[in-house]
Formats: sequence, structure tokens, C-alpha cells
Amino acid sequence: MSSLGAKRVAVCVGSGGVGKTTVAAALALRRALEGGRVLVCTIDPARRLANALGLEALGNVEARIPDDKFREAGLAPRGQLFAMMLDVKRTWDDLVARHAPDPARQERIYRNRIYQQLSNALAGSQEYMAMEKLYELATERDYDLIVLDTPPTAHALDFLEAPARILDFLGNETARALLAPALSAGKLGMKLFHLGSSYVARTLARFTGAEALADLADFMASFQGMYEGFKDRAAAVRALLARPEVGFVIVSSASPRAVDDALYFHERLHAEGMPIAGFVANRVTQDLWPRAFGAGLPEASDLEAALAARGVRGNALALLAARIAHTLAEHEVLARADARQVERLFRSPPSAHAVIPRLEIDVHDLTGLARLAADL
Repeated sequence: MSSLGAKRVAVCVGSGGVGKTTVAAALALRRALEGGRVLVCTIDPARRLANALGLEALGNVEARIPDDKFREAGLAPRGQLFAMMLDVKRTWDDLVARHAPDPARQERIYRNRIYQQLSNALAGSQEYMAMEKLYELATERDYDLIVLDTPPTAHALDFLEAPARILDFLGNETARALLAPALSAGKLGMKLFHLGSSYVARTLARFTGAEALADLADFMASFQGMYEGFKDRAAAVRALLARPEVGFVIVSSASPRAVDDALYFHERLHAEGMPIAGFVANRVTQDLWPRAFGAGLPEASDLEAALAARGVRGNALALLAARIAHTLAEHEVLARADARQVERLFRSPPSAHAVIPRLEIDVHDLTGLARLAADL
């Protein structure tokens, strides 16, 4: 995609199941083949990126794709390609270590059960850490291009809202007011049941248990003085996403639902002031006829003649010709339906675009990835 030529960061977004991970890897490979030093980062727990790169696994540290892997694929990149898969828990721990005032506070947070849930499973945590890792990579590394594969969530733009949700949780004023007696005491313990000034706290303790509420109070106390640091970092991440050297690549399949989502993502990104690099229509059924037969579907008589020339005789000739004609007609219907959706996808937004055809098999190595990269 030529529109990424001047970009240092490409963020691939799109609804689930449209092939964001593979497209992200193909974009990264293309730049590496052209001579760039490139990193592709995935948050995909299915580890499809590792498979597409011909590797068994990826970790939270950038790993260079070995030269022998490229040679096996018949490729000779002029640049270098690195890959990694985000470890959400480790990225959270690194962020806490960066903001904690001392090692004792850091360990206290790590041991807290509320923090352990936050860093592993809380809604928005994965998206927040994806943006945090992107900021770290963009500001502390010297890659020519970083390609981010965004999380496989139901709402592909959750990462724009995730920092605000997490910060609301960390700095929730209501929770601090309810737990104020415990926070001021430093420990909750059995004093929880004697918080005469907080009827709500006693009610919460009755439903959640004193232990859970104690964990929450300790969590809030541990983060005292750190909230502003987290807030400033989130603002810096947001500012990074709006820079001109960043480009959002919206990936869609040719299904009506995916195209609807992609157009909505475009509208939302535009409203948020985010730079859009273009669209990728992935897994598109190709129209065979202009290439294979000229204009229109082949007639049954043409098919029979072609089969007869290849030695098909007798009753099988007409039956096979009829089946082929039916299959070709079905393919034509799918191709035309996909073409209409792709036209709708590319019609309104004045952005660069690329089409990747539907493949017979999944991409699982560098050779297949290079074929996709040629279409971008």
C-alpha cells in the first residue's frame, strides 16, 4: 500500500474474522522486502502471525525473522523483519514498575488480587496495553515501520476508549470516597465492619465480602500518587495516534456486515482526528470471466467442446458440462456480490485501497505471505 510509504506506524483495524493479522504481517513483509527495518506486533491469542511467518511461537520481545526462513521461501529482503506478540500481563507490570515510587509499592501492587484481575482479564485491559506497547515501541525503538494488529474484540475501535475506561477505574472518585476511612487508615481489616460513617461500605462488604473490599481498598491506596502518571501516559499515547506519521489501515472482507463495520470505523476515526492510510478488502471472490473466457459465462456447448477435446465422451460429457456450468454460475453470483460490496467500501472515503483475493488455503508461511504482500 503506497500510502504507507511515509508512515512509521500502521495500525490495522477491522471487525473480527476479516484477516487483520495476516494483512498486518503482509504489510510488514512488503516494507522489509523493499529495504525497511520493520516490526509487526500482534495481540492475537490464536498465534496466527507466528504461523504466517513460518515460526512456532512469538513472545513479548521482538524477534528477528531468520535469513534461512526467507531463503526457504525463495525471498531475499533488502531490509529486516521483526515480530512479537503482546504479553498483556508483562506490559502491565512494566508500566507499574515505571510509575511506582519505590520497589515496595511495586511489589504491593503486584500481589494485590484486584490488580491481578485488572492485568489479566478486565475489559479494556488488552486494548490499553496494546496502545501502551505501541507507544513504547514507537518512541524507544528505531524501526522504519511498526505494524500493529489490533485486538480481536467485538468492537474493533475499543482501543480508543480503553484508556479512558481503565483510568476511570484507577482514579474512580466514588470508590475513593466510599473507601476513604480505609484508605486513610492504610489497612481495612476488621475495621471495615465498624465504618459507621459509610453505610454503603458496610453494604458492599455484606455482598462482596470483607476480603474483596479489603483488596479494593488496598488497590486504591497502592495507586495513590500514581494516577497522574498513568493519565499523562494515556494522553501521550492518544497524541501519538493522531500524528501524521501514523496511518490506520481499515481491513474488511466483502461481507455486507464487515463493510458496514469498516465504513463505521472510517467515520469514527475521521471524527476522532485519526490519520487514515486506506482500506484493504480481503478474501474477495474474483471474477474469472474476463480473464478466462472473454465476456460473460461460457455456454454449455463451449464446455462440452472443451471437455470433448480432453477425451471426455458419452453420457459423462453432458453431465460433467452441466455441473461445471452450475459451479461457474454460482461462482459468478458470489463474485458479483463481492464486487458490489467492494465498490461500496471504496466509494465514499477518498483513501488508498487494495484488494486481496480469496485464497484456496490459509496463509501459513512466508511464501504465501509474500503473494499477499504483492497485492498491497
